Amino acid sequence: MIVLGLTGSIGMGKSTAAEMLRRLGVPVSDADAIVHELIGPGGRAVSAVEDSFPGVTTAGAVDRAALGAKVFGDPDALKTLEQILHPLVEAERDRFLRQSRRYRKRVVALDIPLLYEVEADKLCDATIVVSASSILQETRVLARPGMTKEKLKNIKKHQMSDLEKRQRATFIVPTGNGRRSTLQALARIVRLSRDGLLPAPARR
Repeated sequence: MIVLGLTGSIGMGKSTAAEMLRRLGVPVSDADAIVHELIGPGGRAVSAVEDSFPGVTTAGAVDRAALGAKVFGDPDALKTLEQILHPLVEAERDRFLRQSRRYRKRVVALDIPLLYEVEADKLCDATIVVSASSILQETRVLARPGMTKEKLKNIKKHQMSDLEKRQRATFIVPTGNGRRSTLQALARIVRLSRDGLLPAPARR
């Protein structure tokens, strides 16, 4: 089974790329979706998050805005949150990989925003970094509800730079040239994966 790692800085088009991979028949494990489930109604991380950040839960779920206010700009609080969530996310990811192998999937993808930061690229046969110009990135992100330049700056500060991601990538997929171009690039990567023609992933 070929495991592709999909990542990219905020606003670079990773979610769109993940959906395209699904359309191409590639099962995708989405780390963000796992987190949403963990802190959603009845989620397994809700009580632990409430214990560490009192007052951020409502009706059995984490209020993401309230949690964000607690951890925004506070490295120690963010580290505490990561220590709660990361092991649970990793357990779900590993379950996805085991299940995929059991069902003999030929190619799967791990959609992980912090792929390189948490060294999950070591689980992958190849990595895909989606990228766009900084101007397009900012335009996309600032169009999101509640987003500000200060918040974007803080998010980027805690992510590996786009340049370093691209240097580490097996494949770089530009997302600023239209959806058709992005889909074509991803389709080529999937074909190479299925045909056993992947280049060796970059290592750092």
